[in-house]
Amino acid sequence: MRAAVITRPGGPEVLEIQEVETPEPRGEQVRVRVRASGINRADLLQRAGGYPAPAGSPSNIPGLEFAGQVDAVGPLVSKWKPGQRVMGLAGGGAQAEYILAHEGLLVEIPGNLDFIQAGGVPEVFMTAHDALFTQAGLQMGERVLIHAAGSGVGTAAIQLAHAAGATSFGTSRTPAKLEAARALGLDVGLSDQDFATSVQRQTHGEGVHVVLDFIGAPYLEQNLQALALWGRLVFLATMGGTRGDVNLGMLMQKRISMRGVTLRTRTLEEKLAVTRRFASGVLPLLANGRVKPVIEQVYPLEQIVEAHRAMGENKNFGKLIVTLD
Repeated sequence: MRAAVITRPGGPEVLEIQEVETPEPRGEQVRVRVRASGINRADLLQRAGGYPAPAGSPSNIPGLEFAGQVDAVGPLVSKWKPGQRVMGLAGGGAQAEYILAHEGLLVEIPGNLDFIQAGGVPEVFMTAHDALFTQAGLQMGERVLIHAAGSGVGTAAIQLAHAAGATSFGTSRTPAKLEAARALGLDVGLSDQDFATSVQRQTHGEGVHVVLDFIGAPYLEQNLQALALWGRLVFLATMGGTRGDVNLGMLMQKRISMRGVTLRTRTLEEKLAVTRRFASGVLPLLANGRVKPVIEQVYPLEQIVEAHRAMGENKNFGKLIVTLD
């Protein structure tokens, strides 16, 4: 099968399209013929040598999400049959023509989505749904601050918060991304500079109940300032740095809780639970069109180098997709 292979740690140029062995499903594994796969920042980190794949996932083939058709099933699989349209998360290896997945980590693609759209769903919508509702416990009527509003997870989180009846605030360095995010349900767009003051002004000093942060250390102090009493801060990435000073007095005075989460490193049982919650909480919204994947650009597998370069430039609004037809 064809696959995008990381030949050595480095920039986009280290990616090559190679012929590799097609995997055989065993036990509860399903082999999926991949038709589309979303590009994620973790792919860039893995390519650079800074984010190794978890045990059991290909170490030299990137790709955390996929959409395609069931091709073959292991002897213990009971839920899926060849030909069914499915999408799911992976620890890696999704930017190849075939991938193996545990049957419980697959969900059926709604009929109103094609493979390209579905390829941009699993990572961002599962991450956003888990962060907002499982980790942060967002409730109807609450306010949430979503950083990187134009990112894949940001666009998913804005839509899910809107569907849940929450008020969303979003930050971006690019005014055009904030304007585009308003069409998805963003209530208030903010510059990423001095956003805490803006939040306090917009909320008449009450703050937001939840913050989803991808930046880390540089935003820490302002995140605490922006939060309301009993606020919840969820870290999904640390693009700006991992170490920062915490104002413990503010943390205690506001009774703030902070949590750091990832999906890729969770156990199989945890990932199965995330998938079940996604299937019950998000799939119906995708099927009726209340939320949708936001696709910026589509690349054939042969242009994966260009796709990685585009992701690194951080100019996209929503997802970049690689197709494997």
